[in-house]
Amino acid sequence: MIRAVIFDVGECLVDETRIFGEWADWIGVPRHTFSAVFGAVIAAGLDHRRAFQLVRPGFDVEAERVKRAAAGRAEGFGEGDLYSDVRPALTALRAAGLWLGIAGNQPVRAGGDLRALDLPVDMIGTSEDWGVSKPDIAFFHAVGRRVPFCPEETLYVGDRLENDVLPAAAAGFRTALIRRGPWAYIHQDDPRVELETDMRIDTLTDLPGRIEAFNATAH
Repeated sequence: MIRAVIFDVGECLVDETRIFGEWADWIGVPRHTFSAVFGAVIAAGLDHRRAFQLVRPGFDVEAERVKRAAAGRAEGFGEGDLYSDVRPALTALRAAGLWLGIAGNQPVRAGGDLRALDLPVDMIGTSEDWGVSKPDIAFFHAVGRRVPFCPEETLYVGDRLENDVLPAAAAGFRTALIRRGPWAYIHQDDPRVELETDMRIDTLTDLPGRIEAFNATAH
Protein backbone atom coordinates (compact mmCIF):
# COMPACT_ATOMS: atom_id res chain seq x y z
CA MET A 1 0.00 0.00 0.00
CA ILE A 2 0.98 3.61 -0.49
CA ARG A 3 1.28 5.26 2.92
CA ALA A 4 3.40 8.31 2.07
CA VAL A 5 3.59 10.76 -0.83
CA ILE A 6 6.62 12.94 -1.60
CA PHE A 7 6.41 15.80 -4.08
CA ASP A 8 9.01 17.42 -6.30
CA VAL A 9 8.93 21.24 -6.30
CA GLY A 10 9.32 22.90 -9.71
CA GLU A 11 6.44 22.20 -12.13
CA CYS A 12 4.94 19.76 -9.64
CA LEU A 13 3.94 22.19 -6.89
CA VAL A 14 5.38 25.46 -8.20
CA ASP A 15 4.61 27.00 -11.59
CA GLU A 16 8.00 28.27 -12.75
CA THR A 17 6.69 30.47 -15.57
CA ARG A 18 7.25 33.75 -13.71
CA ILE A 19 10.58 32.58 -12.30
CA PHE A 20 12.14 31.79 -15.67
CA GLY A 21 10.53 34.85 -17.21
CA GLU A 22 12.33 37.00 -14.67
CA TRP A 23 15.60 35.24 -15.52
CA ALA A 24 15.05 36.14 -19.18
CA ASP A 25 14.47 39.76 -18.15
CA TRP A 26 17.62 39.76 -16.05
CA ILE A 27 19.72 38.26 -18.85
CA GLY A 28 18.25 40.72 -21.32
CA VAL A 29 16.65 38.39 -23.87
CA PRO A 30 12.97 38.18 -24.88
CA ARG A 31 11.00 35.77 -22.72
CA HIS A 32 9.77 33.76 -25.70
CA THR A 33 13.36 33.39 -26.94
CA PHE A 34 14.60 32.08 -23.61
CA SER A 35 11.60 29.75 -23.38
CA ALA A 36 12.28 28.34 -26.87
CA VAL A 37 15.97 27.79 -26.12
CA PHE A 38 15.06 26.19 -22.80
CA GLY A 39 12.72 23.74 -24.54
CA ALA A 40 15.30 22.89 -27.21
CA VAL A 41 17.89 22.15 -24.53
CA ILE A 42 15.48 19.81 -22.73
CA ALA A 43 14.49 18.05 -25.96
CA ALA A 44 18.17 17.44 -26.68
CA GLY A 45 18.57 15.74 -23.29
CA LEU A 46 20.92 18.41 -21.94
CA ASP A 47 21.03 19.99 -18.51
CA HIS A 48 18.53 22.87 -18.53
CA ARG A 49 21.22 25.23 -17.23
CA ARG A 50 22.79 24.95 -20.68
CA ALA A 51 20.07 27.35 -21.85
CA PHE A 52 21.74 30.16 -19.91
CA GLN A 53 25.04 29.46 -21.66
CA LEU A 54 23.47 29.45 -25.11
CA VAL A 55 21.91 32.89 -24.72
CA ARG A 56 24.78 34.36 -22.67
CA PRO A 57 28.06 32.40 -23.02
CA GLY A 58 30.00 32.33 -19.76
CA PHE A 59 26.92 33.14 -17.69
CA ASP A 60 27.42 32.14 -14.03
CA VAL A 61 23.98 31.37 -12.56
CA GLU A 62 25.11 31.32 -8.93
CA ALA A 63 27.01 34.59 -9.24
CA GLU A 64 24.02 36.19 -10.93
CA ARG A 65 21.73 34.98 -8.13
CA VAL A 66 23.89 36.97 -5.71
CA LYS A 67 23.73 40.03 -7.98
CA ARG A 68 19.95 39.73 -8.26
CA ALA A 69 19.57 39.58 -4.50
CA ALA A 70 21.79 42.64 -4.08
CA ALA A 71 19.64 44.46 -6.63
CA GLY A 72 16.44 43.61 -4.76
CA ARG A 73 15.35 41.13 -7.43
CA ALA A 74 16.11 37.87 -5.63
CA GLU A 75 14.85 34.62 -7.12
CA GLY A 76 12.05 33.07 -5.08
CA PHE A 77 8.45 31.95 -5.03
CA GLY A 78 5.33 32.42 -2.95
CA GLU A 79 1.64 31.59 -2.74
CA GLY A 80 0.92 33.06 -6.17
CA ASP A 81 3.36 30.63 -7.79
CA LEU A 82 1.66 27.48 -6.47
CA TYR A 83 -0.43 25.56 -8.95
CA SER A 84 -4.11 25.90 -8.04
CA ASP A 85 -4.50 22.18 -7.31
CA VAL A 86 -1.75 22.05 -4.67
CA ARG A 87 -3.61 22.97 -1.49
CA PRO A 88 -6.80 21.01 -2.32
CA ALA A 89 -4.78 17.90 -3.18
CA LEU A 90 -2.56 18.08 -0.10
CA THR A 91 -5.59 18.64 2.12
CA ALA A 92 -7.39 15.63 0.65
CA LEU A 93 -4.34 13.40 0.94
CA ARG A 94 -3.76 14.44 4.54
CA ALA A 95 -7.46 13.74 5.31
CA ALA A 96 -6.96 10.26 3.85
CA GLY A 97 -4.25 9.62 6.44
CA LEU A 98 -1.21 9.79 4.18
CA TRP A 99 2.20 11.05 5.34
CA LEU A 100 3.30 13.91 3.08
CA GLY A 101 6.63 15.44 2.18
CA ILE A 102 8.32 17.78 -0.29
CA ALA A 103 11.82 17.06 -1.62
CA GLY A 104 13.46 18.55 -4.69
CA ASN A 105 16.57 20.04 -6.24
CA GLN A 106 16.40 23.42 -4.58
CA PRO A 107 18.67 25.76 -2.62
CA VAL A 108 18.24 26.17 1.13
CA ARG A 109 16.47 29.48 0.45
CA ALA A 110 13.72 27.64 -1.43
CA GLY A 111 13.17 25.46 1.62
CA GLY A 112 12.47 28.64 3.54
CA ASP A 113 10.03 29.78 0.86
CA LEU A 114 8.20 26.45 1.10
CA ARG A 115 8.02 26.52 4.89
CA ALA A 116 6.63 30.05 4.78
CA LEU A 117 3.70 28.75 2.71
CA ASP A 118 2.59 26.59 5.67
CA LEU A 119 1.55 23.67 3.48
CA PRO A 120 0.02 20.63 5.22
CA VAL A 121 3.10 18.40 4.95
CA ASP A 122 5.26 16.48 7.40
CA MET A 123 8.66 17.11 5.81
CA ILE A 124 10.39 19.65 3.58
CA GLY A 125 13.88 18.92 2.28
CA THR A 126 16.12 20.32 -0.43
CA SER A 127 19.17 19.05 -2.29
CA GLU A 128 21.28 21.81 -0.76
CA ASP A 129 20.09 20.82 2.73
CA TRP A 130 21.24 17.25 2.11
CA GLY A 131 24.31 17.86 -0.04
CA VAL A 132 23.10 15.61 -2.87
CA SER A 133 21.02 16.33 -5.96
CA LYS A 134 18.77 14.40 -8.30
CA PRO A 135 19.24 12.33 -10.40
CA ASP A 136 21.81 10.87 -7.97
CA ILE A 137 20.09 7.89 -6.37
CA ALA A 138 21.64 9.01 -3.07
CA PHE A 139 19.08 11.83 -3.06
CA PHE A 140 16.28 9.27 -2.87
CA HIS A 141 18.12 7.32 -0.21
CA ALA A 142 18.17 10.59 1.76
CA VAL A 143 14.42 10.88 1.24
CA GLY A 144 13.95 7.30 2.39
CA ARG A 145 15.81 7.93 5.64
CA ARG A 146 13.36 10.69 6.52
CA VAL A 147 10.10 8.96 5.62
CA PRO A 148 8.67 6.62 8.29
CA PHE A 149 7.69 4.02 5.67
CA CYS A 150 9.67 1.87 3.29
CA PRO A 151 10.21 3.03 -0.32
CA GLU A 152 7.69 0.47 -1.61
CA GLU A 153 5.05 2.27 0.48
CA THR A 154 6.13 5.73 -0.69
CA LEU A 155 5.02 7.47 -3.89
CA TYR A 156 7.34 10.08 -5.42
CA VAL A 157 5.53 12.58 -7.64
CA GLY A 158 7.50 14.56 -10.21
CA ASP A 159 7.42 16.04 -13.69
CA ARG A 160 10.73 14.72 -15.02
CA LEU A 161 11.64 11.30 -16.33
CA GLU A 162 15.41 11.44 -15.86
CA ASN A 163 15.47 13.40 -12.59
CA ASP A 164 12.38 12.04 -10.85
CA VAL A 165 10.82 8.85 -12.17
CA LEU A 166 13.86 6.79 -13.15
CA PRO A 167 16.08 7.37 -10.08
CA ALA A 168 13.13 7.14 -7.69
CA ALA A 169 12.09 3.81 -9.21
CA ALA A 170 15.69 2.59 -9.03
CA ALA A 171 15.67 3.42 -5.31
CA GLY A 172 12.55 1.30 -4.85
CA PHE A 173 9.93 4.06 -4.66
CA ARG A 174 6.55 4.03 -6.32
CA THR A 175 6.40 6.81 -8.90
CA ALA A 176 3.88 9.17 -10.46
CA LEU A 177 4.59 11.46 -13.42
CA ILE A 178 2.54 14.64 -13.57
CA ARG A 179 2.09 15.95 -17.10
CA ARG A 180 2.85 19.64 -16.79
CA GLY A 181 5.92 21.72 -17.34
CA PRO A 182 8.25 21.36 -20.34
CA TRP A 183 9.96 18.13 -19.33
CA ALA A 184 6.73 16.17 -18.90
CA TYR A 185 5.36 17.21 -22.28
CA ILE A 186 8.61 16.57 -24.16
CA HIS A 187 9.15 13.14 -22.58
CA GLN A 188 5.54 11.95 -22.28
CA ASP A 189 5.87 9.43 -25.14
CA ASP A 190 9.17 7.98 -23.99
CA PRO A 191 8.55 4.21 -23.54
CA ARG A 192 10.33 4.29 -20.20
CA VAL A 193 7.46 6.31 -18.76
CA GLU A 194 5.09 3.36 -19.12
CA LEU A 195 7.69 0.93 -17.79
CA GLU A 196 8.77 2.90 -14.73
CA THR A 197 5.69 4.79 -13.50
CA ASP A 198 2.92 3.47 -11.31
CA MET A 199 0.71 6.44 -12.22
CA ARG A 200 0.49 9.15 -14.87
CA ILE A 201 -1.60 12.14 -13.83
CA ASP A 202 -2.60 15.48 -15.33
CA THR A 203 -3.40 17.20 -12.05
CA LEU A 204 -2.62 16.65 -8.38
CA THR A 205 -6.33 16.38 -7.65
CA ASP A 206 -6.20 13.02 -9.45
CA LEU A 207 -3.95 11.62 -6.74
CA PRO A 208 -6.36 10.88 -3.85
CA GLY A 209 -8.60 8.73 -6.04
CA ARG A 210 -5.70 7.05 -7.81
CA ILE A 211 -4.00 6.17 -4.53
CA GLU A 212 -7.27 4.92 -3.06
CA ALA A 213 -7.76 2.65 -6.08
CA PHE A 214 -4.15 1.46 -5.93
CA ASN A 215 -4.41 0.62 -2.24
CA ALA A 216 -7.71 -1.21 -2.76
CA THR A 217 -5.97 -3.67 -5.07
CA ALA A 218 -2.98 -4.01 -2.71
CA HIS A 219 -4.95 -5.74 0.04
